[in-house]
Amino acid sequence: MPALTQPSSTSRSYADETDLQAITDLMNACEVVDQLDQGTSVEELRRDFADPDFDLTRHLQLWVNAQGQLVGYGRLWMLPAGDTQDGFLSFMVHPEVRSQGLEDQILAWAEDQLREQSQASGLPANLRTGVREQQSDRMAFLETHGFRIMRYFYRMARPLAIAIPTPQLPPGYRVQSLAPSQVEAWVEMFNQTFIDHWNFHPLTVEQRQYWLSDPDYEAGLDLVALAPDGTFAAFCFGYLSNQNNRRTGRHEGWIADLGTRRGFRQQGLGRAMLLTGMQQLKAKGVDTALLGVDTENPSGALRLYKSVGFHQIFTSLAYCKALSG
Repeated sequence: MPALTQPSSTSRSYADETDLQAITDLMNACEVVDQLDQGTSVEELRRDFADPDFDLTRHLQLWVNAQGQLVGYGRLWMLPAGDTQDGFLSFMVHPEVRSQGLEDQILAWAEDQLREQSQASGLPANLRTGVREQQSDRMAFLETHGFRIMRYFYRMARPLAIAIPTPQLPPGYRVQSLAPSQVEAWVEMFNQTFIDHWNFHPLTVEQRQYWLSDPDYEAGLDLVALAPDGTFAAFCFGYLSNQNNRRTGRHEGWIADLGTRRGFRQQGLGRAMLLTGMQQLKAKGVDTALLGVDTENPSGALRLYKSVGFHQIFTSLAYCKALSG
C-alpha cells in the first residue's frame, strides 16, 4: 500500500463482498505491526460476516481516505438485551494514520448506533470492548473517552505432548458427540450453566446451529456428558481453525467452551470433560491447546485449568462505558 499521507477520511457502510479484500488487507496490515494473532483471509471474513446475529448493513462501518484506500473500520456486535442494551465494539485503524482522529470518529459512530438501539429498547446502554495488555495506546484512548476496566481475562496454553491424565467420569455418566437434533437441549444447558457468570447473554438456537455449519466444525470435538437419566449435564466444545494454523504454521486447537450445568457441579465433570476434550484435540494432531478464562470465574475455572497444566500467555482487559441518553 502506498504511504497514507492524507489524514482526512470519509465513512460509508459496507457495500457487498467486493469490500472483503480491502478489509482483509487492512486487518493483515494491522497484524504486521500489532502482532496480536488477528490475521485473516477473505474466506474467514466472509464466514464471520455471515453470522445470523450480526447486522452487516447497520453495524459495520468503513473509513476511506482521499485516494479511496480503506484506513479504518468499526464493527458493533449487538448483544441480546437483558437489563441493559450492550454492544461490543471492535475496530482497527491502519498503523500509518493512527492517533489522527479516526479512532474518535469510529467511537462516535458506535455510540450513535448503540444509543439508537437503546432508545428503541428503552434500556440503558453499555458500550464494551476488549484490549490486549500490550496495547497501551488503545488503553489510554479508551480511558480518556470514559471507559473503565471491568474484568481481566487470560489466554492460556497447554502443550499436548505432555501426558494427559485419564478422565474420570462419575458413575453412570457417559460422553457423546452432540447430534444435530440435540442443539436445542444443548443451548438450554449452556444458558443454565452460564446464567450466573459475569456479563452473561443467552445463546440462541440459531446461533448454535450456525456453529455447526462452520467448515472447520468437527462433531468429534463437540462433546456432551449425559447424566444417568439422560440429562445434558456438562459439555466441552473444541475447535480447530485450519486456515489460521496454515497461516501461522502452528498446530493449535481450542477448548472454546467448557461448562457444567448448575446442580451437577462438584462431581469432577468439568475436569473430566476438559481432559476428554484435550485428548480429542491431540488425536486430531494438535500440538497446543488454547483457551480463554475470566480470572474471576465463579466456578473455579482458572484453578482447574492450572491443575491440568495450562499456563497464562497473555492478559486481555474488558472495558465498558455506560452511555447517557
